Amino acid sequence: MYRVIGTVKSRAFRVLWMLEELGQPYDLVEAFPRSEEATAHNPLGKIPALVDGDDVLTDSVAIMTYLADKHGGLTAPAGTAARARQDAITLWLIDELDALLWTHSKHTFVLPEKLRLSDISSTLHKEFARNVDTFAGMLEQSGDFITGDHISLPDLLAVHCFGWAFGAEFPALPDSIKAYSKRLRARPAFRAAAGR
Repeated sequence: MYRVIGTVKSRAFRVLWMLEELGQPYDLVEAFPRSEEATAHNPLGKIPALVDGDDVLTDSVAIMTYLADKHGGLTAPAGTAARARQDAITLWLIDELDALLWTHSKHTFVLPEKLRLSDISSTLHKEFARNVDTFAGMLEQSGDFITGDHISLPDLLAVHCFGWAFGAEFPALPDSIKAYSKRLRARPAFRAAAGR
């Protein structure tokens, strides 16, 4: 059984959702960043971490990729053009959505107050809105999910980012993205992960 080190209200949620979608059993060990438990599994004190036997893996997207490959779900096969396209979307989401949200968090509550930039939010909001519009255009061309007819890792990542943006009071999402997020958040696996 896997052990996930982290909290539901963090990037660990992505891992929990992935495990639920894959039908894999796990225990959630609640740990906050830089806590003793988190640092025991990641010297940087970051969450999430995944314990799989003697292996401890870190970084939510690396963990999701590992699980998808290991269990053959929510991913295109490694070494295929479809996988390269999927990875391109995943990396784009990390660069253009996740990074903006994390920068906002750092300048809102993570960094010591003297290091925070108070005027950065408007720029981050504008960039995020522009990138969400780009994602909406990609989704319009791809179908029900961002890589086509089947849910995949980038869908989980995107919907988590959209929820994070809502909680951080970023500008409202376009209707098409709201509908997409609502549909994915209605999945039993999402609800199971959220109810932990």
